[in-house]
Amino acid sequence: MYSMEAIDITFLGTGSAIPTISRNHNSIYFKYKERNFLVDCGEGTQRQIRKAKLNVCKITDILITHFHGDHILGLPGLMHTMAKSGYKKELMIYCPKNSGKIIKKYLDITGVYEIKYKINEVSGKFIDNKYFSISALALEHDVVCNGYRFEEKDRLRINKKKLSKLKIAGREIGKLTLGKNVKINGKIINYKNITSLEKGRKVSFVFDTKPCNNVAKLVKGVDLAVMEGVFLGSTTQGKEMAKRYKHLTIEDAANAGKKGEVGELIMSHISQRYEFKEKFLLKEAKKIFKKVRIASDFMKVSL
Repeated sequence: MYSMEAIDITFLGTGSAIPTISRNHNSIYFKYKERNFLVDCGEGTQRQIRKAKLNVCKITDILITHFHGDHILGLPGLMHTMAKSGYKKELMIYCPKNSGKIIKKYLDITGVYEIKYKINEVSGKFIDNKYFSISALALEHDVVCNGYRFEEKDRLRINKKKLSKLKIAGREIGKLTLGKNVKINGKIINYKNITSLEKGRKVSFVFDTKPCNNVAKLVKGVDLAVMEGVFLGSTTQGKEMAKRYKHLTIEDAANAGKKGEVGELIMSHISQRYEFKEKFLLKEAKKIFKKVRIASDFMKVSL
């Protein structure tokens, strides 16, 4: 019988280009079923993993948003540690189009040879199985950059009371969850009468981009949107810097969350200039969208 498994997210690094006392470079640990995803791997990520009491050998996939230091400089060190810790799987690394060769060269010059890995340049839906899919959409930064969207598949949930009353067991339960009718004691049981549709959960990750159409596509209708909020757009300086460096402001992210009707918005990738000013940032964001939080290093979220 199918039941929803937890989606567990740990924020390993929530800072921007320059790390601070409280915020490491960008990285998020994302767990679902037997897959353990790392979204970006900024400098110091492997130490953050140890401090969070997570296991590097359980990582199965790494989603790189783009080739900027605060998103990728921790990758060689992490992979060296994985090799020395007995990692036996083939690590899958996903990245934007036209960045795979750069990442491969970076790993080569840093001596990453003791671990099996495969680099995949991705656009559109690149993982699709019976449980979930993950898609990449191009964002607009000063280098090629991807945003990622995780979508759990909808499932049929069995009504346990009806199941017990009709004395249905074994393979017949599996057929019902697949949307198939079954025959019990000569009587046809319609799956629609004993199941209900359980909508799959959706999570998106949006970092390093100016406002663009794909931001809206990535966050539309998700249960959780993890987005950058690098600068404060209500100030002239913040607005100008966001435009110059092609980033989202706190207000841009809040507006995207509101328009996309997301279940919750968590802002990360916070500039060093707002160190210990999170309450103020949150107040500004909530003027636009109420269902918002500011991420902190080692914050955990479960859906």
